[in-house]
Order: sequence, then structure tokens, then C-alpha cells
Amino acid sequence: MDEAGTSASAGSAPRGGRPARSGGEPVFYKFTQQDLPAWKPAMTPGYVIAIFLVIGIIFVPVGLICLQASNRVAEVVHRYDIDCLPNAYRSNKQAYIKDSSISKKCIQKVKVQYHMKAPIYVYYELDNYYQNHRRYIKSRSDKQLRYGLKYTDSSCSPIERSNGLPIVPCGLIAWSLFNDTYDFTRGSMGIMVDRKNISWRSDREHKYGKDVYPFNFQNGSLIGGGKLDPDIPLSNQEDLIVWMRAAALPQFRKLYGVIEEDIQADEIITMHITNNYNTYSFGGKKSLVLTTSTWLGGKNDFLGYAYLITGSSSIFLSIVFALIHVKIPRPQGDAAYLSWSRKNGNN
Repeated sequence: MDEAGTSASAGSAPRGGRPARSGGEPVFYKFTQQDLPAWKPAMTPGYVIAIFLVIGIIFVPVGLICLQASNRVAEVVHRYDIDCLPNAYRSNKQAYIKDSSISKKCIQKVKVQYHMKAPIYVYYELDNYYQNHRRYIKSRSDKQLRYGLKYTDSSCSPIERSNGLPIVPCGLIAWSLFNDTYDFTRGSMGIMVDRKNISWRSDREHKYGKDVYPFNFQNGSLIGGGKLDPDIPLSNQEDLIVWMRAAALPQFRKLYGVIEEDIQADEIITMHITNNYNTYSFGGKKSLVLTTSTWLGGKNDFLGYAYLITGSSSIFLSIVFALIHVKIPRPQGDAAYLSWSRKNGNN
């Protein structure tokens, strides 16, 4: 009995159920047991109505500002994959795109409706192109892109070797490199397109080797897309770097270059397109995009509408809650609304 009493007294907890410890309370006890002082607001109807009203008052002007910024963006989108098809090949698009003896040069003219202030960004837009396909997006070797031929692994399958030699860069993404080209003129004057610094600086400096050069690329019997200059390191092949950053959605834009001069409203721009890339085999679409930007980025109304809808809904809910509170007031702390109280009342 004495031993049992001693053991019980030694293992007993102090008042309050807290474990005993020599030297006072355990370190961080209140923190680990979530017993720190905290503000526990009582969400009264007045607070709820005020919160919804404040959210609405803030969100609606923000939405209007975002829409105004988006509307200031001047944008020209021109789809050319159909217009650049010769009439004789309209019913047989595959024969046209696969026949290297047929000229792929195409001239398209567009009228710019709004003044476009430099810098003007040139994008190519692809639709119905699933770069996020699991097999496609895994077919690459980041180590090889950084360190070269010392890394040859099976992650690049099925585009890993050609003619018994490794391929640099390997994989389906690099193999399907976009290879349409664009030039622009207005009247008899050419428009310069700056193609430097179109990729992320972090990609150029940390993901692609400065001493890694293309090797045995697009030398097989099956050619997927564009070719690379074997004398230029991968860190300077910015078309490849932009293309290798795979898109998440089937419709996407990738930066081609930047025009550093203004284009006036109602001006006619002539686009000289080389229509090389095969999107006809899978029903894809190709478009050329000229766009300016604002502090919010490119043209995108989604953010503005999202703020407007959220703010308007909050204001509407605050009005509904206020009417309900006025018409059917509920005393704070009324025990009659507790579930067990209602159950006992029904019995």
C-alpha cells in the first residue's frame, strides 16, 4: 500500500490537469496546448453585415481599376494557319506542310485599330496543343540541359538517341520546337523585332549550360520541329528556353520578340510569315499576337470581373442579412436556438 501510494502521488498531476515538472510549468506549455491569450470575436449580425459590406466596398473599385487597366491594352490577334494554306492544298493540309519543296512563305496584312505604344510584345499562340501531357512533359533531361553529354538517361524516351548517338537536347519537348518565323514591315520600311532577353533570366543562367552545345539534334529520319545552331550554347538559344517552359493549358502564348517602336492607329502592318510548324495533324490553331502591356500585365479581364462579382455578391449578402436581422432579430446568446434545446422542446 505504501509503494502504491508513493507511485500514485509521484505520477499525479497538479491542479488543472497539467503534468508536474520540477522548476514550474513546462517550457512552451501554453504554446503547445494552444492556451495563449487570443482574441475570440463574437460574430454578431452587425459584425457579419459590416464585414461583407467592407469587402464589397473595397473589391468593386479594385475590379473597376483592373478592368480599366485591361482595356488600355492594345492587342492584335491574327490567326494565320488557314489563311496561309494554298488553295490547292485546302483539302490536303498534311501534304502541304510535309512537302519541303513547297514554299512556306506567307504574307498577311492587318490594320491596327488603336495606337500601340512601345514596347510591343510579339507572341505566337497555339490552340489545342497539350504541352501538359504527362509523357510529353516528362520527356526531357534537366541535368543534360545544364551539364551536357555526361548525362544521358531514359527520361528522354522516345527521343534519346539517333543513329546510335545521344541527342542534345533530348526529349519530346525539345524535338517539337516551334519553328515558324515572323517579320514585319509598314510600307517599305521594316520593323525591327528584338529577340534577345525573351526568356527568363533565371533559366538562362541556372538551367541551361553556357558550355553545352546542341549535338545530333534533328538528324534522324523523323523531324519534329525547329533546328538549333550547333555553334551556339543552349544558354543563348532563347527560342528553345521559351519553348521548354511547358504550358499548363491547351491554349497558350509564348514570347517571340519585342518591337521597340510605336505603331500608330489605322496603320497597315504587313506580316511576313514562314508557316513551317505542323499543327494540321492534330487540328491545332496558330495565331500571331501583337500586344502592349500595363502595370497589370497583358489584356486579361478575368481578374477585374472576379473582383466585381465577389464585391457585388458581398454587398448583396450584406443587404440580405441586414433585412433579415431587422425583420427577424435574434438575441445574442439565446439558448433557444441550441440544437439540444430545440430537440427537448420538440419532445
